Amino acid sequence: MIKLSSGINFFESYDMTHLSGSAKKQPVVMQIIPELGAGGAEQGCLDVAAELVRSGAKSIVVSAGGSRVHELARAGATHITLPVHSKNPYVMWRNIGRLKALMEKYDVDIVHARSRAPAWSAYKACQGTKVKFMTTCHAPYNISGEAKRFYNSSIIKGERVIAISEYVAQYLREQYAVDPNIIRVIHRGIALEKFHPTAVVPTHLISLSSAWRIPDGAPIVMMPGRLTRWKGHTVLIEAMEKLNRPDVFCVMIGSDQGRHEYRAELEQLITDKGLEGRVRIIDHCSDMPTAYMLSTVVVSASTDPEGFGRVPVEAQAMGRPVIATDHGGARETIIRGETGWLIPPSDPQALADALRDALALTPQQRAVLATRGMNHIATHFTRERMTDETLNVYAELMNEKYAMISPVSARRNLKHAAE
Repeated sequence: MIKLSSGINFFESYDMTHLSGSAKKQPVVMQIIPELGAGGAEQGCLDVAAELVRSGAKSIVVSAGGSRVHELARAGATHITLPVHSKNPYVMWRNIGRLKALMEKYDVDIVHARSRAPAWSAYKACQGTKVKFMTTCHAPYNISGEAKRFYNSSIIKGERVIAISEYVAQYLREQYAVDPNIIRVIHRGIALEKFHPTAVVPTHLISLSSAWRIPDGAPIVMMPGRLTRWKGHTVLIEAMEKLNRPDVFCVMIGSDQGRHEYRAELEQLITDKGLEGRVRIIDHCSDMPTAYMLSTVVVSASTDPEGFGRVPVEAQAMGRPVIATDHGGARETIIRGETGWLIPPSDPQALADALRDALALTPQQRAVLATRGMNHIATHFTRERMTDETLNVYAELMNEKYAMISPVSARRNLKHAAE
């Protein structure tokens, strides 16, 4: 049922009658995530949930709810609402019993926690049971003291710990001395049927350009990302001033999520730099592939390293030139000088220089860069690769739980059966 990266179903060769008293034991995987809204962690959870169903396993997601719960039902997965988003110690303690009851009810084999607070509850719930426990670390969490270090440590309690980049894996090894043998680096992946130039409807380009009030043919610098200070919006605004190109428009897409003072600060900076009308903040865009296609250059100006960073990956998949800061996950997703630019963080002049170079590309140069970028993403950062590698980790744990045969033997037996 759970498949290896070769695409062969992992459990088809196993007779599990002795475990359940029935024909076969269906693998049951329960993912736990605070909420199901926008975000890379949430997208990965949904993608894996759907792939589990396709692979014949029972897929359960526990969260506090959110705007994307309906996607689980559409995929055939089960959603259970619990307050696993809470960091309140009393609620976290109560969640231990709630999760343990769910594990027993659904005969769960693997619990996969995707955030620190629910990881504590899940870790405690799994203790004293045969349920395998694993985690995913999405970022190099801030360590501001011993209390914070202890709170963060829930994410390293798994029998396997998925790191979404080599950068995050290095953080786990250096800051928490995690055994490298239990870390699995699995980069996030995107859906190429969505993030591909041919998927964009031309009329959508016209509509979006009109909504953004961009003159026909004007170069567009685009920066997606919620309005929070470390995303580097001020760096881009200052770079636009230094670029000094009245014909170039800049669109920053992202909600302030209640950070009204920061948005007002950005609006004031735009005014102070004399960039009114040429730098715009767009609250939300529901059609990001079209937004990428409308852009001339895509920027990710994070001042702090990101664990992975979806923007550079999505931009390359769409064949757009991308400029990102030279730290964190971006170093693993951009091929320097071939698929994009990597610049020092918090450096408006370096960003302005990179923008100038990107805007000066000839049509032929843009085509070459687009081909390299699209091929790079299609090879290394697809949804299919990410879900395959995640299901491989589940297969490792299932194999350990039931002490059957080695994964190598499983591959050999299944290959023979397929032939």
